[in-house]
Amino acid sequence: MANEIVNQKPKFSVAIQSDTYKKLINNTLGDPDRAKRFIASITSAVATNPNLQECDSGSILSGALLGEALNLSPSPTLGHYYLVPYKNTKKGTTDAQFQLGWHGYYQLAIRSGQYKDLDVIEIREGEYLGRDKATGKQNFEFIENEEERLSKPIIGYLGYFELLNGYKKQIYMSKVEMEQHANTYSKAFNLADYQKLKAGQIPEKDMWKYSSYWYKDFDGMAFKTILRRLISKYGVMSIEMQDAYTKDMAILHENGDYEYVDNPQEEVKQTIEVEQPQEQKVSLDDIE
Repeated sequence: MANEIVNQKPKFSVAIQSDTYKKLINNTLGDPDRAKRFIASITSAVATNPNLQECDSGSILSGALLGEALNLSPSPTLGHYYLVPYKNTKKGTTDAQFQLGWHGYYQLAIRSGQYKDLDVIEIREGEYLGRDKATGKQNFEFIENEEERLSKPIIGYLGYFELLNGYKKQIYMSKVEMEQHANTYSKAFNLADYQKLKAGQIPEKDMWKYSSYWYKDFDGMAFKTILRRLISKYGVMSIEMQDAYTKDMAILHENGDYEYVDNPQEEVKQTIEVEQPQEQKVSLDDIE
């Protein structure tokens, strides 16, 4: 029993206050004021999530430092990125998975300075008019009365952009397609359980079991999926966005490596042709 206690790593709230962590953060960020702000923000984010407090401290810090490098906030209110607890049954550990939010994708795209317009919106019943027989493009007509519009059920999601050079692109996925996408690519999501949740067939006391953001914020995850597909396939991706795109939905390890714990997204399989810079690896090997 004594050996187990000695070998246990400290909780994040303790580890983040250690001299080793503070030195690493200061050396990585290079600005004492920025380091203090970073420590305060990530400590607050972890403190508000009891499940995240059980995660390996190194995976939390690695994910948070990536978010900081991208100039994104861990605040759940802003929704730039999330650190999501993931139980690795094979390794017997709980790690923090780095997940970009749709607001994070939007921020990174706008910062590139290449987009004249970029947006994603839910499509309500009655707004989808089908495909144009001549061009094959989907047509939409939005309900003008906002109160009436919001009373209609969501049937799909539309994303579109216009670059400064005039190039335009849009993609659309129905709600059914999006549900199948989540069911296929997220190990933490089950479509049958999601349908039970919507129908109110799962007791409130059992809600803690459903940690995936597809359960908590399906529309937000759908927005992210649309933006991810739209920008990666047709848009302009800065080096910063390429790094975020590559490591999205991954667990970042102490040696700088990362692994996907969900089923690989179809977008990840594509090769990004633009040469990426050598990434700076943060070593946490000396942290207990």
